[in-house]
Amino acid sequence: MNFKKFCRQLNPLSRCRKYEISAFQCPEFLFVLMGLIIIASIIVSYFILSKRIKDPETVILTILSITAFLIIIDYIITRSFERLAESSRMKTEFISIASHQLRTPLTNLKYTIETLVSDDDFARANEGQMEYFDILKANIERMNKLINDLLTVSRLESGKMFYKKQLVSIEEIARKAIAKIKPFSDRKQINVALDVKGDLPKISVDPSCLEQVIENLLDNSVRYTKGTGDVKILIKPKFFNKIYFAIKDKGVGIPRGEGKYIFQKFFRSRNTLRLKTQGSGLGLYISKKLIEIMGGKIGFSSEANKGSTFWFILPVKNSQIKN
Repeated sequence: MNFKKFCRQLNPLSRCRKYEISAFQCPEFLFVLMGLIIIASIIVSYFILSKRIKDPETVILTILSITAFLIIIDYIITRSFERLAESSRMKTEFISIASHQLRTPLTNLKYTIETLVSDDDFARANEGQMEYFDILKANIERMNKLINDLLTVSRLESGKMFYKKQLVSIEEIARKAIAKIKPFSDRKQINVALDVKGDLPKISVDPSCLEQVIENLLDNSVRYTKGTGDVKILIKPKFFNKIYFAIKDKGVGIPRGEGKYIFQKFFRSRNTLRLKTQGSGLGLYISKKLIEIMGGKIGFSSEANKGSTFWFILPVKNSQIKN
């Protein structure tokens, strides 16, 4: 048992698991890899120098100098990656712990407010103050959404997302998302239209993940459409046993040069910031990660002040999600 534990400690890949990152980002693995490169460099240098320099002592000193330089570079690189990996791990753990700690009191506060508001005697006695309770409820919902997004990001980055793959109808999930956002879209006088082409097969994915992606894209389209307008959703089968989903709006669009950042964490374009709309900049990052995990691809086309079209393609079968 002790021998097996000793072997695991010597294995650089097993030591990489504490950082929860790929091997080529892991300091221990990079150190071993750089060591092999240094050994290869020494051998190559010896054969090259021995043919050009007749003095053996000069060859040895030159090789030793090259080796010392490469070892120093190796140490600097691996130490830098180690600090970055440790910092990333601690950040992810902090977000997870902080989000969990905030979730419980917020949930309790939410249910307390809902209980008070649903009491007829309390509502009549505080009729003039009910508006403040509505504001409080709305802000609690905002905080809950932010915490849920942070927890999702933490799980995605740590590889601890839980998936339950099953056959689902993407049309049903889209209609459910439209119904969920209807109070918000009606308030903004925005019509959400769904266009389904052909006979759609069911797809094998986690329904909660797909629902989260569609809700994120739909929320963005409605939220960033100025004034009244239309948001159009298109779902159709594609070649090679795939399904295409696109959502088109006539909103603020994405300024030129900012498209490359659109799927990054916490990014919000300049024009959306000027609108002073609510948002954490996590929705598109989460959507991209979830689509990739489901074996699909996501993208967009956009023009500032003319609107955006966000789309994704999912395979009907062969999803990468593990049961």
